[in-house]
Amino acid sequence: TTYVDLRAADLADVDPYVEDAPAGLGDDLADLDLPDGVHLETFSAWLERDPAGYRATLDGGATLPAGEKLAMLARGFWSHGRHFEVAAGVQVRQPIVIRWRTGAPNRALVSRTIVQLGAGASASVVEEQVPSTGDVECAEGQTVPQSFFHGTTEVVLGADARLSFASIQDLGLDQIAFQHRYARIGEAAQLHWAMAQLGGRLVRSRVDNRLEGDRGSVEQVEIVFGTGDQFFDLTSYTTHLGRDTTGNLLSKGALMDRARSYMKGLITIEKSAVGTDSYLGEFGMNLSKATRAVAIPSLEIDQPDCRRAMHASSVGPIDQGQLFYLESRGIDPDDARKFIVLGFLEPVVARVPLEAAQDRLRELLEAKWAAGTAGEASGAPGAAA
Repeated sequence: TTYVDLRAADLADVDPYVEDAPAGLGDDLADLDLPDGVHLETFSAWLERDPAGYRATLDGGATLPAGEKLAMLARGFWSHGRHFEVAAGVQVRQPIVIRWRTGAPNRALVSRTIVQLGAGASASVVEEQVPSTGDVECAEGQTVPQSFFHGTTEVVLGADARLSFASIQDLGLDQIAFQHRYARIGEAAQLHWAMAQLGGRLVRSRVDNRLEGDRGSVEQVEIVFGTGDQFFDLTSYTTHLGRDTTGNLLSKGALMDRARSYMKGLITIEKSAVGTDSYLGEFGMNLSKATRAVAIPSLEIDQPDCRRAMHASSVGPIDQGQLFYLESRGIDPDDARKFIVLGFLEPVVARVPLEAAQDRLRELLEAKWAAGTAGEASGAPGAAA
């Protein structure tokens, strides 16, 4: 994004993980009991099992946006990868958890996750991005060296496939994070994204959805909860190509202290996309006068025969009418603000496909609210949970 300031990323002294790896990386593959036709593996194991499929996917480059330089960075310099493949007709009943541990000072992890579902297959995935180390202490006057995480998630869905993908990002405040998610959605396939951005000093997230087959659908929800000097840049592109496709995209951000967020989205309806139904909503809640939230939804329509093509956005403080209503029922003002903010973010939490991950996300939001309000009371910026 040309108008977003990325100068807070100071990566001159950051060394990538190439031959080594962060502590705990790979724990997600330990002792897995997967049904026939399902593979969750490292890229090296994928190459050994299916060299032709491996090379066709990675060399072809069809699962990353060609015009995005930062996505191409992952294609050229990835060092760790996960491949999740479900054969046609196979139903994976339990959610698959993929965990990325990163955040050691002056280290960079560049990863790729590729998800492929055959015709009629279904699965749920929960991705966790968590720190690999505890808090780092520095001498007075010094700052914690930054670390860098760049991860891509590349999804290909066959006809009638169904995928729910949830991502919880809770990295440390010294972390720079770039994320790219790209999905090709086949005929009558269904994709559900649920993403939460909580940690990181500077986070850049881009999602590309391509509805290539007729009657395909995508539902995407993403939340941001920022405190301190955190900065979030969220971009979403959804392209309708097939007939009678559906898109429902919602982004919400709650900001405290001096946090900033940019939410930008574009829905493109091509001439071939007769009967499209698409909605894009972007909403921000500013909890202090020093925060800044920007919402820019857009539509590009080349096919007038649509069921719906709609966008909406708003940015503002907590609704005083809602506060008054809760306080008139005897609820403490601080608790009332908390209920409103967490309720504002709850739609994403409710879409996480694993109950334990839902509970974990609610705990993280509660902890971040407590840290942020404690910072307001003391005059210091809140810290990420």
